[in-house]
Amino acid sequence: MNSQQFEQWCRGQVHLPAAPAYLHKPLIMAILNVTPDSFSDGGQFIGTNQAFRHAMTMIEQGADIIDIGGESSRPGAEAISEDEELARVIPVIERIRAESDVCISIDTCKATVMREAVLTGASLINDITALRGINALTTAVRLKVPVCLMHMHGTPKSMQHAPVYHQPILAEINEFFQQRIDACLQAGMAREHILLDPGFGFGKSVQHNMYLIKQLSAFRKHQQPLLLGVSRKSTIGAVLNKPIAERLIGGIAIAIVAALQGISIIRTHDVEETRQALEMLDTIQKARE
Repeated sequence: MNSQQFEQWCRGQVHLPAAPAYLHKPLIMAILNVTPDSFSDGGQFIGTNQAFRHAMTMIEQGADIIDIGGESSRPGAEAISEDEELARVIPVIERIRAESDVCISIDTCKATVMREAVLTGASLINDITALRGINALTTAVRLKVPVCLMHMHGTPKSMQHAPVYHQPILAEINEFFQQRIDACLQAGMAREHILLDPGFGFGKSVQHNMYLIKQLSAFRKHQQPLLLGVSRKSTIGAVLNKPIAERLIGGIAIAIVAALQGISIIRTHDVEETRQALEMLDTIQKARE
């Protein structure tokens, strides 16, 4: 999927009449962390050539979007400077864009990184702070590209320190989504440029995360595309008692449950396996006598 096709897809998701969940086959967003400290693949793709080769592999496996992140958002992670983040992500975007027209997402909460990434070739902003950072909202509006707004309770450094919610978690997340949607629309963002992510694993207990997956369809009330990222996360490890390298099956199971509830984009490290699972589900759902 290239940038123009993704833009058309976003418009269709928002403006077409509601359809059964099975007709919304999710896109696959492939994770490309160019960081030394991400929880699953930190240090594996910090060189531009390594990152480029991995991106090409994931495109061949069926990735619709490559999500490039230069700053770890794992629990306990420390923030890095704009200059350091730019030095990690911009060469990779340039290299991929020189060889492929695939849709590139920039995973950042910094306005300067958003701007430079989009000018270099990114066509989606994936912001775990939902454009609450300094100048982030005004920058995103000016760039006129789709943005994914994620719910996070706390910050990456503190979010998993016994998270507590003062109202039912679905209500709190939906209230947050509505506030951020309203802020974006008031700032001049097009509705078709708004995507939502409930933030699995971001300031949530294992029980919170499992309940979110069970009730994902509750977030469709906003009629915006929904993104979900669960790949290899600690909740899967806690439920199945598996280390990071053995969490694929748990992640695939969640992806299937999410697809059945109308999730629009699945964010994953494991592109080939996720594509096969979603393709099988799609074929089953469309089968007729």
